[in-house]
Amino acid sequence: MNTEHKIAVVTGASRGIGRAIALQLARRGALVIAAAREANAQATVDEITAAGGLAEVASADMTDTASLEALISGAVARHGRIDILISNAGITRDQLMLRMKRADWDEVMATNLTAAFTLCQAALKPMIRQRGGRIVAMSSVVGQSGNAGQANYAASKAGLIGFCKSLAKEVASRNITVNVVAPGLIDTDMTRALTANAQTDWAAQIPLGRPGTPADVAAAVCFLASDEASYITGQVLAVNGGMYM
Repeated sequence: MNTEHKIAVVTGASRGIGRAIALQLARRGALVIAAAREANAQATVDEITAAGGLAEVASADMTDTASLEALISGAVARHGRIDILISNAGITRDQLMLRMKRADWDEVMATNLTAAFTLCQAALKPMIRQRGGRIVAMSSVVGQSGNAGQANYAASKAGLIGFCKSLAKEVASRNITVNVVAPGLIDTDMTRALTANAQTDWAAQIPLGRPGTPADVAAAVCFLASDEASYITGQVLAVNGGMYM
């Protein structure tokens, strides 16, 4: 899964899955542009460079169109191209439907789904010119199965699947692949915030008997971003230990 000499933009790179993706891409030779709010991804960049890899920190607000467009245009201006886009940043605002505030619906959609639209639209211009690229978006097992109390999150993650399948058909003739990774219960700050009972209930649904790790997800992403996955597009790769099949 060699990504040597590739220019990769990773959003949500400050922690958890995004950080693991950035680290693994860099280990495989990519120059990683680690994006998060303000300079929150600086620690990720420091870890990459300390290990001898190449990385830059970038500030990006997932709810600001101009910020996301500047993220992509800045990468192209500095490096002449963008080879890999990993749309990973996401949030939750969980609540039962009858109690869910419209603001919580809007914020989740803006961060999880609309940001992917903006990033992809901006990245496609240089990718089409260079006649090649890899786009990977981060969905979720609940985007496939649904989950009570997460109508907004599940809708945004299901929307990503339909979005990426449609986009894959549009750009395949330009040698651009578009795929989705759908993690299950992964050991991150987000899942550690769940109650002990909730974690136990979720873990009981996993045939492999354990939560996943950010590295498990990053390995799947790096495969889809690599040359070895050049004949794979419009697919959803589930990294969930079998909790949804």
